Amino acid sequence: MLYNRFPLSLRNVEDLLHERGIDLSHETIRFWLHRFGPMFAAEIGKRRIEGMKSSRWRWHLDEMLVKINGEMHYLWRAVDYEGEVLESFVMKRREKRAALKFLRKAMRKHGRPEVIVTDRLRSYCAALKEIGASSRQQTGRWENNRAENSQLPFRRRERAMLHGSDACEACRNSPLHGSVCNHFNQERHLNPPDNFKTNRTARLAEWRQPCSA
Repeated sequence: MLYNRFPLSLRNVEDLLHERGIDLSHETIRFWLHRFGPMFAAEIGKRRIEGMKSSRWRWHLDEMLVKINGEMHYLWRAVDYEGEVLESFVMKRREKRAALKFLRKAMRKHGRPEVIVTDRLRSYCAALKEIGASSRQQTGRWENNRAENSQLPFRRRERAMLHGSDACEACRNSPLHGSVCNHFNQERHLNPPDNFKTNRTARLAEWRQPCSA
């Protein structure tokens, strides 16, 4: 949870566990992430999809540049109107084929949204036209700020890892990071302190259920 919840490197987590009396290597933590991370992400995502029927109302799509092993890739992301990450996908290009593959993957899991907000990248227009959803596309200045702001947690993690090899792990585990970020995101500024603390305790208890299974 420490690695996925906060912008920490594997070695930071190793030091934190050592302070608590748990002596292990950062490579052990990496193995845990590869072994159990997809299971946790699938379980959290399954629970949230069941209660997120409203996420089909409005999607925001965007792509961001990330460096993996010294090469630039594009991290495609879809978020709903509340800023929760629905889907993420890493591709080397941002052409029509990449946009089409990403859209089909997201719609297969979450269904078709009523409105799709994108930037003015032509790949979106061509891909949406092919799947018959061009009438649902919206573009405009500042309209896609929701997707831009949702990139901030990933960028904070990227800066903490100094754009090194751990950034590759962040991209590889982006579905897990997105699921954990969604799970613990409570919009603190919108909730009274008592409600925030109650919800925080409940979400932590819910997170421990798949971890202890």
